[in-house]
Amino acid sequence: MFRFVSRTKRLRTFVPSPPNQLAGILSQKLNTWKLLCGSKAMSFTKGDLLTRTRKLVNGLAKVKPVWLKAMEKSPPAVFPRAEKKVERICLPEDAYINKFYKKHPESLHEDPIKIHDFDPTPSRIFGCRVLELKEHGVSEEDALDVADTEYRLQKKAKKKAYKRLKEITRIRGTKPPPNPYPSAIKQIQAEEKKYVHDRFFNPRILEIADKLKDQQAAEMRDRGRAGGL
Repeated sequence: MFRFVSRTKRLRTFVPSPPNQLAGILSQKLNTWKLLCGSKAMSFTKGDLLTRTRKLVNGLAKVKPVWLKAMEKSPPAVFPRAEKKVERICLPEDAYINKFYKKHPESLHEDPIKIHDFDPTPSRIFGCRVLELKEHGVSEEDALDVADTEYRLQKKAKKKAYKRLKEITRIRGTKPPPNPYPSAIKQIQAEEKKYVHDRFFNPRILEIADKLKDQQAAEMRDRGRAGGL
């Protein structure tokens, strides 16, 4: 006998579950699957390409690709993996470089460090000099004193050479050349001098700055009106 089902009941059977309820059901099923499978729940993600593909094919999760048989006959080369913790690279002179910066902290901003330059920094010259002296039988304290004295003398010689160069140009009545041994701060300031000059004297930059000021003033007025309302 034909059984009549009301339209309301039929519609009620096809109404999907709310999103929150559906998400809860899926989460419960996923947790159950993980508990049943244990640590092997995501085992197909481990290993190389051949191992992962073989697991997916055996688990009927992937169609067997054409190249799998050929790869099994001649598998790709396996390279050793690096350790998870990357060890810090330490050179023999690093300990003396740290001592140099403790004794001469001003060298960090006075002596320029050029990454693209082949000449080592004064701190590295200091450390290598200490190692060189120790190889010749000099004690560590004496080697540190000698390397420190050489650094100070070299620094004074540079200042004295530029001072003498300025005196010569003053006698000749010419403009002194730029310092061939500038500090890192002065070198950066010399590179930025052009942009600082443009900020205050370039008409195009001044126009852009005026527009920004007008925009900020308009925003402040809008905020004041909104606060007053």
